[in-house]
Amino acid sequence: MSDMDSLNQAFIEKRNAVFAGGGPKAVDKQHQAKKMTARERIHSLLDEGSFYEIDTFVEHRCVNFDLKDKSIPEDAVITGFGNIGEKKVGVFSQDFTVMGGSLGEMHAKKIMKIQDLCLKMGIPLIGINDSGGARIQEAVDALFGYGGIFFRNTRSSGVIPQISIIMGPCAGGAVYSPAITDFVIMVDQVAKMFITGPQVIKAVTGEDVSQEELGGAKVHNQKSGNAHFLASNDEEALDICRRLFEYIPSNNTEFAATIPLETINLSNYADVGKVIPVDGKKGYDVKEVIKGIVDRESFMEVHALYAPNIVIGFAHLGGIPIGIVANQPSQWAGSLDINASDKAARFIRFLDAFNLPILTLVDTPGFLPGTAQEFNGIIRHGAKLLYAYSEAVVPKITVILRKAYGGAYIAMGSQHLGADFVCALPTAEIAVMGPEGAANIIFKKEIDQSDKPEQTRTEKINQYRDQFANPYAAASRGYIDQVISPDEMRETIYRNLTISKNKVEPYPDKKHGNIPL
Repeated sequence: MSDMDSLNQAFIEKRNAVFAGGGPKAVDKQHQAKKMTARERIHSLLDEGSFYEIDTFVEHRCVNFDLKDKSIPEDAVITGFGNIGEKKVGVFSQDFTVMGGSLGEMHAKKIMKIQDLCLKMGIPLIGINDSGGARIQEAVDALFGYGGIFFRNTRSSGVIPQISIIMGPCAGGAVYSPAITDFVIMVDQVAKMFITGPQVIKAVTGEDVSQEELGGAKVHNQKSGNAHFLASNDEEALDICRRLFEYIPSNNTEFAATIPLETINLSNYADVGKVIPVDGKKGYDVKEVIKGIVDRESFMEVHALYAPNIVIGFAHLGGIPIGIVANQPSQWAGSLDINASDKAARFIRFLDAFNLPILTLVDTPGFLPGTAQEFNGIIRHGAKLLYAYSEAVVPKITVILRKAYGGAYIAMGSQHLGADFVCALPTAEIAVMGPEGAANIIFKKEIDQSDKPEQTRTEKINQYRDQFANPYAAASRGYIDQVISPDEMRETIYRNLTISKNKVEPYPDKKHGNIPL
């Protein structure tokens, strides 16, 4: 055997030892927990054969406690590049089979290096989180690592898409990296996120709570809003991540790819006119409207379980990738509350950052009333929605389906906040408030002095509705560009998208605004 053959053989043996991770027993334990290994996840996520690994032989240099002579393969994280369809992506995957995926100095430096490279190259970054947290033996070096990762997450925000997939524990300071990224996918019954665990909470506050109740995937998808997607297993989580790249570009200087019109199925769209009741007191599922106007099977809902009174998501319309924000009349009549405002505002800012047109479907009676909303800052949170729409410079197209009252009318992508095209269906009602409330204020004296107050009230409500609760008063002022029939929605929106494709909107020169957080 030649010297080169000997060196190659030693290299292969060393690499195979690294690729073995924590060894067969640890891998079996990972599989028994219904979890793929870090390397299996990467190969399942990326196109077959496309993974190109870097920093394979990185080792820790900690001499504290029991780590002086301990080998930690890859320092418990795998990093590299690969393909998802036509896109190059960067990825890191924490290896729970190696010291519980704990984060130390070199572990963090590997992540920081892939972050820096992705930012320089304009490549999206995907982080697969499965870690017991900071490696305590490395003390402040671990804290340095977290800080460096958070800093890079922030610098990359709005420049490259960042996606976090939580596929195991993610606790303490580790949770802030996913929180800064654009989308968080969590695996049900497996993923956990919390700042302080159940034992600390029990000791400090006396509350008795399990890890699943405190920071499980359903909690963060339904209650906290920290997660955007709920997956039933590792495979589904990775599929969700892959699907996201059908709609988004690689960076903020590019545009998401369109789908050729000749490949789109243009038949069997739902009759939108039959979905929307004329009676404003009747609810309906706005997702049926969405599915009736976008390309078949193209709607991908985001944050489906959180703040269900507003619907957000991606779709293709005539092959053009878009983002959709829509009031949901089947939930609280489509009222806007604190959580819905936050949910929509953050999504709008993502769409604006990555050059995706915003389609807004409006049917809302206003902001949700009540002391809980007022005391918890509905003014500030509602202002986020106003701010996000006003700040966005991508094409903004709005269709008023039915109710559009008061401040909520303004907040939901109105012309007054810079919408490029605003259309309304004949069922639209655009006014300061609903006919019932308006009539009670405007005609109070006449109603009070009437011999038949209820009859007079009904007459005045109908009078107000006929005069103002329709799209034509707003259209007469030019606030509505066009009144259209439901069966014209898809074609009208598509035309507006093609007209505004090359939109350029100047913006004041400034470091950044001060969104009302």
